[in-house]
Amino acid sequence: MNYDLFELDSGLASTIHFDMIDADVSLYQSLYSTIEADLLFNELKREVEWGQEEIVMYGQKYKVPRLTAWYGDKDKAYTYSGITSYSKPWTSCLLNIKEKIEKLSQSSFNSVLLNFYRSGADGVAWHSDDEQELGKSPVIGSVSFGQKRPFQMKHKTKTNERKVINLGQGDFLLMKGKTQHYWVHQIPKSKVHMEERINLTFRRVY
Repeated sequence: MNYDLFELDSGLASTIHFDMIDADVSLYQSLYSTIEADLLFNELKREVEWGQEEIVMYGQKYKVPRLTAWYGDKDKAYTYSGITSYSKPWTSCLLNIKEKIEKLSQSSFNSVLLNFYRSGADGVAWHSDDEQELGKSPVIGSVSFGQKRPFQMKHKTKTNERKVINLGQGDFLLMKGKTQHYWVHQIPKSKVHMEERINLTFRRVY
């Protein structure tokens, strides 16, 4: 792929900073144009080494309802939901996306968790990205390609504090500060027909 193409969309993204208690969340809409996002989606779907993890609940094994992959710097292991993943080497595609969002967010990332939602039957349950290896106030950079899906958030203690952010093709969501301390998030399953979606959540593992 000709990565020079990605310089063409500079300045296209419109920025929304959400007024949320105990959180610092911004959405950069259409960071990638539709053409660029389509190209990236197809390359990620084809080249990433996708797998389906299993989790144990109440003594029973269940397949995670999505495909996942973990890429990053050498020897960057990450454990979530009882699953430990060991980083695969960066691809040129992932490095290009990382460089773009690092400049925009003024943050440095050394790893990325990729999720492939194959249909509305795939989702991810309520959780925070607050694992110990992510540090005290982790910065999470989330890039979405494919089907628009609702990203639901709720405050851990203030029951009336909720937020729904619709993440679409080429959008970049940046969460930092105290967000992971006070908020949980999910991508709910849906009985409505949904096309495929790929999401990349860049982070820094210590």
